[in-house]
Amino acid sequence: MSGDGTVFDVITMGRVGVDLYPLQSGVGLDEVESFGKFLGGSATNVAVAAARYGRRSAVVTRTGADPFGRFVRRALGEFGVDDRFVADVPGLPTPVTFCELFPPDDFPLYFYRFPKAPDLEIRAEELDRAAIESARVLWTTMTGLCAEPSRTATLAALGLRRGADITVLDLDYRPMFWESPDEARRWAGEALGHATVAVGNLAECEVAVGERDPERAARALLDRGVRLAVVKRGPEGVLAVAADGATAESPPVPVEVVNGLGAGDAFGGALCHGLLSGWDLPRIMAFANTAGAIVASRLSCADAMPDESEVTALMERGTPA
Repeated sequence: MSGDGTVFDVITMGRVGVDLYPLQSGVGLDEVESFGKFLGGSATNVAVAAARYGRRSAVVTRTGADPFGRFVRRALGEFGVDDRFVADVPGLPTPVTFCELFPPDDFPLYFYRFPKAPDLEIRAEELDRAAIESARVLWTTMTGLCAEPSRTATLAALGLRRGADITVLDLDYRPMFWESPDEARRWAGEALGHATVAVGNLAECEVAVGERDPERAARALLDRGVRLAVVKRGPEGVLAVAADGATAESPPVPVEVVNGLGAGDAFGGALCHGLLSGWDLPRIMAFANTAGAIVASRLSCADAMPDESEVTALMERGTPA
């Protein structure tokens, strides 16, 4: 529980920012005429997604002391995400991210996180240890390991969990944030020793454990000590393998893709909800896959996160509206 006794269902830790996404599709940024402004950042999106399912969620992150930082705080409140672990870092601007939209599968990202992103300034001594220890889910990301002091803080948070049931490492590898894949693999290995769940796509698994084949990647993640390995296989759907031998494969859900960038975060929030609900592995994967598909069919990320009724309706219908 936190200092005031609050026990959170989900605490995420990591990136936050403002997404400026084009309102025109199929053209480069040099030709885009207008943009929509949305809350963004992987860890933040997962917290929003969990809140949409009625989960008490919070995000541990940092913003600039600027108007975009104020926007982040306001948006978190509107989405029902507790912002008590969000603080300003004077002198560093709140990050801004642009993308280009070339559906169905090309969405280049342009991160403006200079000279350094505030969310990489999270410090271990600032963590609410009681809140992190008691949270039913802690969600961390590879990006949080790419620089200090965030790396030490992320590892400290993972270390507080002491094998707690749901401690997630999102492999979330962004090459522009790292000096090399080898460095990323080193710190992923350190973090995996504390996690009970690992989630990543094929490229991310290859960086983290040196395996791109889905089954070998899942086994390599389990060998690192996690109890559940979730490997996203793109157009082949998702594979989940548990240490107790349970497995589940979920095919992709067909939708008309608008922007694929938030699908993984929607998957993450839905995964948290399914694990907390005690569902069996096939149901969790089907639910999370469907949630991701819904967000892929929409422009934004945080704003696009569905609630349980929307996901269930699409699962029952089998095709998009």
